[in-house]
Parts: sequence; C-alpha cells; structure tokens
Amino acid sequence: MTHPYFSKARHPRVLAHRGLITAAGEDSGVWENSAAAIAAAHAAGAEYVETDCQVTADGDVVLFHDSTLDRLLGDKRAVRDVRTRELREMFADHGGLLTVSEAFDSFPEVRFNVDVKTSAAVEPLGPILADHTHRVLVTSFSDSNRRGTVASVLKAGAALRPATSGGSRTIAALRALSALHLSPGRVLEDIDALQIPERHGKLTVLTPALLRAARRRGVEIHVWTVNDPIDMLRLVAAGVDGIVSDRADVALATLSAK
Repeated sequence: MTHPYFSKARHPRVLAHRGLITAAGEDSGVWENSAAAIAAAHAAGAEYVETDCQVTADGDVVLFHDSTLDRLLGDKRAVRDVRTRELREMFADHGGLLTVSEAFDSFPEVRFNVDVKTSAAVEPLGPILADHTHRVLVTSFSDSNRRGTVASVLKAGAALRPATSGGSRTIAALRALSALHLSPGRVLEDIDALQIPERHGKLTVLTPALLRAARRRGVEIHVWTVNDPIDMLRLVAAGVDGIVSDRADVALATLSAK
C-alpha cells in the first residue's frame, strides 16, 4: 500500500534539495536549509523539501547538513559543540535557523525528507516526528540511523511509521542483486523509496535492472542531485519517480511542461 507521504502529490516528484536558493536569495546571502530557503521552495510550488539534521550542544535537532561549520563559516567547530542560540545568531542574516520541530510547525503543507546525519538525532527525533509521519520520509546514508529513527518515532506513540528511504548498504545490496537478476528478498522490507545518485565514481548506480527490481516491490527511485533540465527529462523518461534538485523551480517548470 502506498504510504501517505506519496499520496495526492505530483508524479514525478520534485524534491527541493535543502530548500531553494533563487538568484535573489544568493544576492541576499540565504543559506541552504534555512527558513528562507524552505519558504522559497514552498512558494515555487515544491511539495517536497529534502533537508538534513544535526544536533547542537543543547541537544536541539536543527536543520544543518555538515557536521562542522567550516564550509559555511570557515569555523572548524563541530555543530555538536555549538549552542543553539549562537547558531541562530549566525543564521540571522542568512535566512534563519530552524529546528526540525520548527520546520514542521512553520510549513504545515510541506512534506519533508529528513536525512539523519548523526546518531545523536535518532532518539530526540522520535517525539518530534511522531505527529507528522504522514508527511515525513526518514533517510540516512546509515541504515542503522534510519532504522533507529523509525523505531524511536513508533516508540513515541506514532500510529503510522514514517516513509523511509534505504541507506548505503540497502542501495549497494539491491544494486548487486539486481545485476545478478536475483530477488532482493528482505532488502527492501519497510523501504518506500531509494534516493540515489545516477553514478558513484565510475559505477553506474541507476541501472534498468535496479529500476525494475524496485518497481516490482513498489519502491520509488529518486535521483540526486539533478539541476540540468535535459537530465531531468532523460531520467524521468528512463522511469525514475523523483528528482532531487537545487533548482526545484526549474524542475517543476520542466516536468510540468512534459
């Protein structure tokens, strides 16, 4: 049965990668994963926003991709060593910091794709996501983090598990099994989507065999990160269900015209 996360939404999916930073946003210094970036994605018509979470020194689960502040700020400190108030001050002129809880409260119509970047987020995410499982997909490169978060959400009393996307091991297993024309068995158990790059180095991850194996199990395939309209159309024509893009506005216009 299709998870509510995918119900009554456009297909192919367009997932706004860390929100949307328009030209105006770039000029004003908006950062990825900020309140302004998510608002821009929502305003552009994106139903899905892909985002990431880290945990601050105060134990707050915040929207932030990297484990350190280095890339955005040139600050070598880890997010886990920074107080939430200080991080808010850093974001103040760059679109505004959001905790995961604030993101769900601020954007009640958005379906969030939450990438669990750290095991420290697994337990606190449970009660945060428990009331929103109809509009959240939990993912992580770590299948352990993914499974742990789902367990934490159910432990918090959710009647419905969140949608999930398989981690690196799940993807590697399906890629290998499909290449050998073998059944995925339990590899795709409780998996609603696989979010993958088209290629990883010299390896082609997205293959016709992988697509067929996923489709037989009712698992969607979303490809990241795709910003060229020609590539978007090519991938959708090949059978993928979703495009994860930095330019959700472009993706929506391209795929709507299709």
